Formats: sequence, structure tokens, C-alpha cells
Amino acid sequence: MKFVVFPPVDDRRLAAIRSAAGPMQVAAPADANAALREIVDADAFFGKLTPDLLAAATQLKWVQSPTASLEHYLFPELIEHPLRLSNMRGLFSDVIADHVMGYVLCFARQLHRYLRQQINHTWSPIGGEQTRPGFATGPGQVSPIDRAHQHLGDCTLGVVGVGHIGSEIVRRAAAFGMTVLGVDPYPRPVEGVLDDVWALDRLDELLAASDYVVIAAPHTPETEKLFDAQRISWMKSSAVLINIGRGIIVDLQDLTDALEGNVIAGAALDVFETEPLPEDHPLWGMENVILTPHVAAASPRVAERHLDVLLENIRRFVAGEEPTNLVDKTQWF
Repeated sequence: MKFVVFPPVDDRRLAAIRSAAGPMQVAAPADANAALREIVDADAFFGKLTPDLLAAATQLKWVQSPTASLEHYLFPELIEHPLRLSNMRGLFSDVIADHVMGYVLCFARQLHRYLRQQINHTWSPIGGEQTRPGFATGPGQVSPIDRAHQHLGDCTLGVVGVGHIGSEIVRRAAAFGMTVLGVDPYPRPVEGVLDDVWALDRLDELLAASDYVVIAAPHTPETEKLFDAQRISWMKSSAVLINIGRGIIVDLQDLTDALEGNVIAGAALDVFETEPLPEDHPLWGMENVILTPHVAAASPRVAERHLDVLLENIRRFVAGEEPTNLVDKTQWF
């Protein structure tokens, strides 16, 4: 058997790949022409598979994508080919879920606004200093300051896409005492936390009930522009939309219009239709928006986990076992 790695990887990873491959020959071509020659009799492949490489292959059985997302990896000939494809999903589900809860805490406790105040040396509690209850008598009633700061136990978080990432978000939100809802095209429970994940036909119910709506879905033909003006309008006017899935899932102009028109209360975005987000985009100047530059998955653990998945799948392939993270190419995930 033969395994081709292209583009080239660093020496440390290549040595680990050779060790995991055991008796299987490992080829690491240095350029595209060499890769075309090597893949002719290859049984397995890791890296960026192109239409030319696939056309040259005569016995390819398994491909390991180096990424979790597949919208930029798949092409018609690959979808139609009988080979098995696995991806890198699950590497950063916990990390992205942490990032989401950071967004939620910022909005619940107004931290993003207080950071702006700190930069300007300003002391101004949201709700107004003049409404603060006196210490002599204590809080006899709920003040405007209180109302401006949420108790997460009173909030509902809805997750759109309860896969690896969505499940971790569900677990963290539940740990904070939030009521959690979820929709997914293939509903399955999150053990011990969320028994009833709804089908997608109940998305409108989730949007109407949620204080925070988190998009954790992959990019597929069905999810492109899923969140347009109409669906955003189904959300509470006090709700926040969070997108850590894919930028193309949200119509950014419709979201911008909704924020400017107070259709919803805020948004937190890590992914965008166009990246980087243009410097003159109105979202940059909105106080009720948190923008991060596609870093929700960043972590010192990711590289190690990435290699672990690759090596495990190489061992499985050599042993004649099914690789982990197999995908349905027709569904893009």
C-alpha cells in the first residue's frame, strides 16, 4: 500500500506519519508534478486533493482532509468518487464553545461596553449611576442597573447545529444554568444535558424563544444565507445572534440592517462572508457588536490534536478498519 502526503509537511510530522504507516509506503513529493506521479498508484492521501490529482489516481481508497470544513475542499469529481473522505472535525469543539461563552458573558454583563469605558477612563454603569440603590437601605426594587445586567439562569440559549461544536456549547451553557434549545437536521440528544434536540422545521420556535442564538452549523448548500432578514426578524428584539459556524450562513447586509433598525439587540461574529471584514464596514462602529478575526478555534492544543487524528486514521487504514470522522460528501459534512 502507498500513502501520499502533499503539500509537504514538516520533518517532525512526516516522521510520525512514517511510523504510524508501518509497512505502508509513504511518499512526500516536493512539488505538484511529483505529486501527480506519486498519486498514480496511491491507496491513500493526506493534504489538498485537486481535480488533477484525483484524475491521475487509479486506486485511491481513502483521503484525509487537513480541515474540518469542506466547502473549499470538495469538487464534483471528488463527491462522485467512491473513495472515503474523513475530515478534522472535533479538534476544537471545546475551544470554540469557550469562545461562545465568552461572547455570552460579555453581553450578559456588558463587559464589551465597560472595556470601551475603561479605555476612555469613564465610570458609568449601564443603567445610570444615579439609579444605583443606596447602601443604607439596600436594593428595595430592581434598578435600571440591575435590568441592564442579565442573570444567565434566566436566559435561554438556542444552538443551530448540534454537532460536535454545538454539543459542547450546549454543555457549557447548561453548566451556567441557562435553558438550552437546539435544532439539527439529524437530531440526537446531548447525553445528560439536552434530551430533546429539535428538527430544523422548529427553527422558528427556537429563534422566538432564545435570548442568545448560536450558529454552529457547517456550510452546506442548505445553510447558505440561512439567516436572512426574515429569519433574523423571528428573533426576540432583545436577543443576540452569535456566529462561529461559517460566514456565508448569515446574510451580512441583512444582519447589519437588523442591527441598525433595532430588530435584534446585538451580534457577536467570528466568521464573515468576506474575510477580512472591510475596514469601512458599519459593524466595526457598532457598540452592540463584538467582532473577532476568525480565532474561535485558536488554541495551543489544536496542532497536537490534528496530528493525533491523522495518525490514528493512518493506523486504522493500515489495519483495514474504518477511519474516524468519515463524512457524507454529498452533504459536505
